Amino acid sequence: MSLSVNIEKELSGFRLRVDFESRGGLLALLGASGSGKSLTLRCIAGLLRPDRGRIALNGRVLYDGAAGIDLPPQARRVGCLFQSCALIPHLSVLENVALGYHAKPRPERRALALAQLRRFRLEGLAQASPATLSGGERQRVALARTLAAEPEALLLDEPFSALDDYLKWELELELAQTLEDYGGDAILVSHSRGEVCRLAKSVCVLTRGRSEPVRPVSGLMTAPGTCSAALISGCKNISPVSLRPDGTLCCSAWGWELPAARLSRPRPEGLTHVGVRAHSLRPGPGPISLDCTVDRVIDDLFSNILMLRTPGPSLLRAELDKTHPAPAPGAPFTVHADPEDFLLLTGGEAL
Repeated sequence: MSLSVNIEKELSGFRLRVDFESRGGLLALLGASGSGKSLTLRCIAGLLRPDRGRIALNGRVLYDGAAGIDLPPQARRVGCLFQSCALIPHLSVLENVALGYHAKPRPERRALALAQLRRFRLEGLAQASPATLSGGERQRVALARTLAAEPEALLLDEPFSALDDYLKWELELELAQTLEDYGGDAILVSHSRGEVCRLAKSVCVLTRGRSEPVRPVSGLMTAPGTCSAALISGCKNISPVSLRPDGTLCCSAWGWELPAARLSRPRPEGLTHVGVRAHSLRPGPGPISLDCTVDRVIDDLFSNILMLRTPGPSLLRAELDKTHPAPAPGAPFTVHADPEDFLLLTGGEAL
C-alpha cells in the first residue's frame, strides 16, 4: 500500500508545495492553522486541482499535471471524513450508510448497510434522523459510510475537533481499532500532538505550505530538527543562537551559554536556534545550569508552571511536578538540563 503526493498549488496568494509518501498505516499532517493541511487533502481527494505535480495511489495515477490526468473524486477510491460529517439530513442513518455501497447492486445495499451498522454498534439507530444523533454518533455513522465504499486511502480532516474530551477519547479508541482492521493508507490532519502520538506511525510537518520530510512520530519529539517542528511538537522554549569561536552556543533570548563540549547532539548545518522543553528543566544546579528569578507561578492541573526571568530579555518556562514545592514570585531559582535535552534547530524563518 502506498500513497505518493508531490504537488504544487497557488491559491489567493498562498503557495502549497508538498512532497511526501505514505506506505501503509496512518500518516499525520501536522502544522499550524493555514499551513496547507486541509488544502493537501482536498487535492488528494480530487476536490481541488493542483497546478502541477503528481498523485499516485497503489500504483494508480490519480493526478499527473504533465500527462493531463485528473481522475474525478468518485473514481479515486479515496474516502474522506471531515469535521462536519456531511450526513444527508433527510435520509435515515441506514440510508446514509447505504450510500457508501452505491457501486453495489441495489438489492444488496440494505443488507450490507445493516451489517456495517452492526460492525459499528449502530444498529439501534438505523431509522434515526441525523438531526437526532449526538456528535459522536454522527461521526461513527460518517466513518461507517466512508468505509462502506472500500476506499484504498482514508483522509481524516480533524474529525474529532468539535467533540468534547470524553467523546473524543472514546472515538479515538474506536478509530485506532478501525484503522488496524482497515490496513490501507490513511492521512490524519490534526492540531493535537497527543492525538498524533497515539494514532499515527509517521508524521509530516507543514510550514507555510511547504512539507518537511516524513519521519517517525517518535523522532518529532526527540529530534524535531527545525524550529517549526519543535514548536508543533510542543517545545515552549526556543531561542536564537550564535556560535563563538570556541564552539560555545550563546542563547540570546535567555543569556544562557551552552559549552559545545557538553552537548550530546551533533551541531546541524545551518543551526539558527536552540530549544529546551519545559518539562526537561529541573530545579537546582546540574550539568548545564542557569540562575533565574521566579517571575510568576501558574497552577496547572498536574504541575506548577514557572515563568522564570533570565539574564536575557525573554522568560523561560519550566514545568515542575506538584511534589516539588512551588517557589514564591521574586525568589531566586536555578534550573538545569541534561546535555541531550537541548534541541539544535534550523529554519529560524518559521518562527
